[in-house]
Amino acid sequence: MVEGTRQKRHERPARPHVVVVGGGFAGLRATRELARGGARVTLVDHHPYTTFQPLLYQVATAAMAAGDVTFPLRAFAAKYPRVRVHAAGLGKLLLDQKQVELTDGAVLDYDYLVLGTGVTTNWLGIEGAEKNALPMYSVRDAETLRSRLQRCLEETAMGKRPSTHVVVVGGGATGVEISGTMAELRARTIPLTHPEIRPDQTSVTLVERFDYVLAPYKPSLRDAAARALRKRGVRLRLGATVASVEPDAVVLADGTRLHSDVTVWALGVTAPKEVADCGLPQGKGGRVTVTETLNLGEHPEVYVVGDLALPPEPLPQLAQPSIQMGEHAGRQILAAARGRATVPFRYKDPGIMAIVGRAQAVVQLSNGFTFRGLPAWLAWIFLHVAYLLGGRNRASVLVNFFWRYFGPRRSRASVAE
Repeated sequence: MVEGTRQKRHERPARPHVVVVGGGFAGLRATRELARGGARVTLVDHHPYTTFQPLLYQVATAAMAAGDVTFPLRAFAAKYPRVRVHAAGLGKLLLDQKQVELTDGAVLDYDYLVLGTGVTTNWLGIEGAEKNALPMYSVRDAETLRSRLQRCLEETAMGKRPSTHVVVVGGGATGVEISGTMAELRARTIPLTHPEIRPDQTSVTLVERFDYVLAPYKPSLRDAAARALRKRGVRLRLGATVASVEPDAVVLADGTRLHSDVTVWALGVTAPKEVADCGLPQGKGGRVTVTETLNLGEHPEVYVVGDLALPPEPLPQLAQPSIQMGEHAGRQILAAARGRATVPFRYKDPGIMAIVGRAQAVVQLSNGFTFRGLPAWLAWIFLHVAYLLGGRNRASVLVNFFWRYFGPRRSRASVAE
């Protein structure tokens, strides 16, 4: 099957056909920009929905349903008459023929190509990590973690398992957020839902190779986040390197063996195998090296955006760089199709933020200003809700957030009474 209109290389199509591979932040922003500019777009993703990854940890801890953080790609495309969706994975790139082969056998012709497949879990070659740890990068990952956690808690409550100890590997934003949420689950929810479980039968431990959490942040915010985690009962093992992961333990380089019933891997990402197999120029972490304009030097009609892209000045693998890269790629394709010059990408850094738990977050703006606590927590919530697709999702997430953190609760003491 062949889709799209073939053009000779020296011709510029009046209405270019652009294939966008990847329905994440970068791919959707590129698609929107292209569609508004009149291009024909085929949006390709191996899932028929897009996932709002910053809230996956909420799905993993049963605070939200998977439907709250996903949105159908066809519902997104329905806003734009020249956008079509093709649910399939990337199979092979035929750059000289300007074609993309997909895993379902389809072959798409393109005038321009945008690659925004994102990245996947990097196990860093650590023995037993892929087999025994649970990643946090997709809806399936979050649901698997939730199922595992719930099963362990049930078995502990019924006396079939002595404990439910969680070890989170990685002290970046994902590791901090899931550690804080699991600690509050342990302190506020489990006493209500599983009163049979004693406090000493559960724990949350965060392992980080640096002597601090949240490496990109200022020391004051790192320290504030660490204090907030400890206050919530998280055991911090800082300056500790993981040597291996066993079915029931995380083994550190110094020989320490941390018992773990549930091991969460929040450390490192790399390019997916299908991208590595396409023969594109790759740099650190398997990311595809691109020009300042975000395209390939030998194939300027091919743009790489989001976490997968490695521009001359590397950017953090976060939502904002992906959003801005996607918009930039869309604008440059429209400019090139109209015979105008393209321009280099310039990232406008709005800052970074991470949530630690109820009424506690840290925010660091690009101008150096920082704040934390309740104002930062509210800013985190409303900013993330604003980027969700769909009014129902936004309303549901807001209600879930405030109900979870401010709804009725019983403490261990009240349960014991």
